Amino acid sequence: MTEMLLKITKNYGSPLYVYDSAKIISQYNRLKNAFSSVANLKLNYAAKALSNISVLKLFNSLGSGLDTVSIQEVKLGLKAGFAPESMIFTPNGVSLQEIEEVAEMGVQINIDNLSILEQFGTKHPKVPVCIRINPHVMAGGNTNISVGHIDSKFGISIHQIPLLLRIVENTGMNINGIHMHTGSDILDIDVFLYASEILFETAKNFKNLDFIDFGSGFKVPYKTGDIETNIEELGEKLSKRFNEFCSSYGKELTLAFEPGKFLVSEAGVFLAKVNVVKQTTSTVFAQIDSGFNHLIRPMLYGSQHEIINISNPEGRERFYSVVGYICETDTFANNRRISEINEGDILCFKNAGAYCFTMASNYNSRYRPAEVLIHNGEAHLIRERETFEDILNKQVEIDI
Repeated sequence: MTEMLLKITKNYGSPLYVYDSAKIISQYNRLKNAFSSVANLKLNYAAKALSNISVLKLFNSLGSGLDTVSIQEVKLGLKAGFAPESMIFTPNGVSLQEIEEVAEMGVQINIDNLSILEQFGTKHPKVPVCIRINPHVMAGGNTNISVGHIDSKFGISIHQIPLLLRIVENTGMNINGIHMHTGSDILDIDVFLYASEILFETAKNFKNLDFIDFGSGFKVPYKTGDIETNIEELGEKLSKRFNEFCSSYGKELTLAFEPGKFLVSEAGVFLAKVNVVKQTTSTVFAQIDSGFNHLIRPMLYGSQHEIINISNPEGRERFYSVVGYICETDTFANNRRISEINEGDILCFKNAGAYCFTMASNYNSRYRPAEVLIHNGEAHLIRERETFEDILNKQVEIDI
C-alpha cells in the first residue's frame, strides 16, 4: 500500500486525501453482521463524515440508508441515487421552512425541539415524524462531540416528555420513530446500553412506531493497541434487548443506526509533503504543505492521527513536531516519534476518512485538496484540486 500511496501522490500531487473502498465495505459488513439476529436492521450512513458523491454512491450500492443534517446533504443523497424513503433528516436549529422542504421530498423527518415539533405537527399532522431524545447520558471523547449530556443543544430532554406528549396529543401528529445520539467515541458500551434503556422506556409512550434509532458514535482505534467500541459485544447485548422490547411492544420494529466515523475513518489517509525540516533551540519541526485549513481535527478536538513517513518507513526514528503552513499555530503532532524525515518526504496521516475533508476550508486563501478513491484496486480521482479560479468564484468585484 505504501508504494501505491506514493504513486498516487506523484500522480495527483499533495496535499491529498485517499480513501479505500475495501475498508469501507468491510466496516459496513462488520456492523451489519454484529446485529444479524435483528429481523429489521437499517444502517444510515452519516453523510457529514465524508460527503463526496462517489462515496455516497458506494454506500447506496451496499444497501445503506443515509443520515443527513442539512437540505444540501439531502440533495446530495438524492443525486447519489438514494431513494427519499431511505434517508433520515436530523437537523439542529434549522428553520421550519427547511424541514418542510425536506418533508415534501419524502424524506423521514427527525425533530429535536418542542417549538418546531408543535409548529410542524400543527401544520402537517399526517406526515410521519421521528423525535430526537436527549437521554442526559454523557458519551464521547471530547466535549465538542458529546451531545447527550444535560447542557447539550441537541435533542428533547427526557424531563420534557410530558410536554412532548401534550404536543403530540393536541396536534394528533404521527410519531413513527424515536431517536437518540449520545456523542462520538463511545468507550463504554454499558453506558450506551444504559442510554438505550431510557430510549426503550420513552418508546412505550408511542403506539405506532416503525423504528428506534440509536444514533452512533462508535469509537475507532487511532493507534496500535488503542481502545475501540466492541461492536460484536454491543451487537449481541443490544440485539437481545431490542428483540425483547419488540416482543413486549407487539410489533417487529426496525433497529436503526447512523454510523459515520466507524465506517469511513480508518478507510482514509491524508498525504502531505514536507516543505521544511526546521531545527530550533529545542524542537525539530517538520513543516508540511498543509495546515488546519485541510485537517482541523487535531487543533479543534485534540484528536490524534498516527503519522508515518512513507518515503522512509524503515528509517531511524527521531522526534518531530509536525506543523503546517498556516499563519497561526497549526500543530498536528508534538514531539512524535517518526522515521527520519527529509525535505520532500511524504507524510501519511491515518484515520483521515471522517470529519477531515468535510471540515476543510480556504483559510489563508489556500486551495482545498484533491480526493482519490481506491476501488477494486484502482485509484480514481473523485475531486479535483481547487484552483485560483475557485477562490474567486462567487466573489463580486466592485469599482473602488
